[in-house]
Amino acid sequence: MKKNGSKLMLDLLQSHGVDLVFGYPGGAILPFYDELYHSKIKHVLVRHEQGAVHMAEGFARVTGKPGVVIVTSGPGATNTITGLCDAKMDSIPLFVITGQVPTTAIGTDAFQEADIFGISIPVTKYNALVKSTDDLARVFEEAWLLCNSGRPGPVLIDFPKDVQQNETEVLSAEPDLSPRFNKKHDVIGDVKKLAEALNRAERPLLYVGGGAINAMASREIRALAETSMSAVTTTLMGIGAFPGTHLLSVGMLGMHGTAAANKAVLECDFLLSLGARYDDRVAGQPHDFARDAVRAHIDIDSSEFNKRVAVDHLVSGDLKDVLQAMLPYVEKKDRSTWINHLEEYKQKFPLAFEDSSEVIKPQKILQRLYEKSKGKAIVATDVGQHQMWAAQYYLFDEPNRWLTSGGLGTMGYGLPAAIGAKFAKPNDLVVCVTGDGSYQMCIQELATIRQYNLGVKILLLNNNFLGMVRQWQELFYEERFAESEWSYNPDFIKLAEAYGISGMRITSPDEIEAGLDFFLKDDEPAILEVMIPADEKVFPMIAAGKSQRDLIQFSDLKNLTRKK
Repeated sequence: MKKNGSKLMLDLLQSHGVDLVFGYPGGAILPFYDELYHSKIKHVLVRHEQGAVHMAEGFARVTGKPGVVIVTSGPGATNTITGLCDAKMDSIPLFVITGQVPTTAIGTDAFQEADIFGISIPVTKYNALVKSTDDLARVFEEAWLLCNSGRPGPVLIDFPKDVQQNETEVLSAEPDLSPRFNKKHDVIGDVKKLAEALNRAERPLLYVGGGAINAMASREIRALAETSMSAVTTTLMGIGAFPGTHLLSVGMLGMHGTAAANKAVLECDFLLSLGARYDDRVAGQPHDFARDAVRAHIDIDSSEFNKRVAVDHLVSGDLKDVLQAMLPYVEKKDRSTWINHLEEYKQKFPLAFEDSSEVIKPQKILQRLYEKSKGKAIVATDVGQHQMWAAQYYLFDEPNRWLTSGGLGTMGYGLPAAIGAKFAKPNDLVVCVTGDGSYQMCIQELATIRQYNLGVKILLLNNNFLGMVRQWQELFYEERFAESEWSYNPDFIKLAEAYGISGMRITSPDEIEAGLDFFLKDDEPAILEVMIPADEKVFPMIAAGKSQRDLIQFSDLKNLTRKK
């Protein structure tokens, strides 16, 4: 039996349970689209290829399954690069198929030819240019295996037009079984010794990252925390891996993390990283990060060990497996003195802002959104001040409900990611929290929302500035607001209405309740534009390159202003 490459690719996708793809057709991928036309796979027609990749990321983050993207050659392929890099940085499983000119035309500067194989090498976990239809099954299986195994990430298959059309009898293949493709990840390291180090500690802190969510290890982390009575902090990507309302939680760590979390790092005597990578937004000064503590690191990717912060105990392996092996050796402890001490910090240094009866404070509306939605929403954000306020004021007790761009910090991520999440969880409330800068980067995907009648809710915080840029310029560049203010913004409500989406703009605090009631009243798409002060800032804050000792809190703002 023979199949052409397009039919084989389709069958391989279906054999791995793929029933939804995001894409945008073009000449070099048309043979595959012609086969897709006859299949049961649902295709989401996006308005820009970058939007397709971010939608696939949102889908993957919510489901834990790879998001699949289909695009054409040339600009279609190159438009995926930002999303691929975003997924690589945040360890999101993506499976991207790009059309390519026929193999006989490669290297001739043919119409819409681009060396996407070469271009995408740094931003993918695996990529391949398929030169023969006989190789397709093997390449597919290798890509699928590597996308999902170990530390997840994006993969890309470049699929020439003639390879799509040619027939082959090689309809299945085993992936290369070299160490590079080894799906099994044994636990390497002394888990008993690690547990004993935790048992000896008086002030332990669990530092939880995005790897904990990828490993589906939330239950084990909670068991570890409650058994050992350890405090727990999360990175931006780790939000939801441990309940944000739990007594042992001290909140998010790092540049805009809570005072309690950052002070806990300074005072702990044992710090255990669980799928977190000691990045520069958390450990601004690596030599000073938890310098008085015994430091330990569990990660599936051993290349992260000692990359920025030297640690005393290392264990490599799937986090869920490691914790299951470690838990029998963990002693039940009463560390209420330590937990009560951190609770005092939480009470003394809470997240704070100065409320107003005249202007809407973004923190206030996010507080009310959390309360009115009972903390049950899936929240996707763009990047900037609104992202940090959402991370601070919308608490998550479950994983896979917080979608944000962490490592790359991609403006434009939020709206398409929310769309992907809504496709994955159509019955859940999905909210995109965005700003007037980020929103306009993928705003064309409003058409995708309307075409598929998706009840995505868009909370637009509008200060007519690139807010985080402005904050840095005010604090560190003597208020020289170089190109951070929008001298023109469109009427966002009329623009939404042009896409068939209803909207409401609120400008004063007494409109908050009515605005949120409008926003949450049904499962129709809606936008709530909230006008906020341009000079509102995100606190706490640790400046780039500084340590936890240099934490600036809201209460310090007056002193900073006075010094100017």
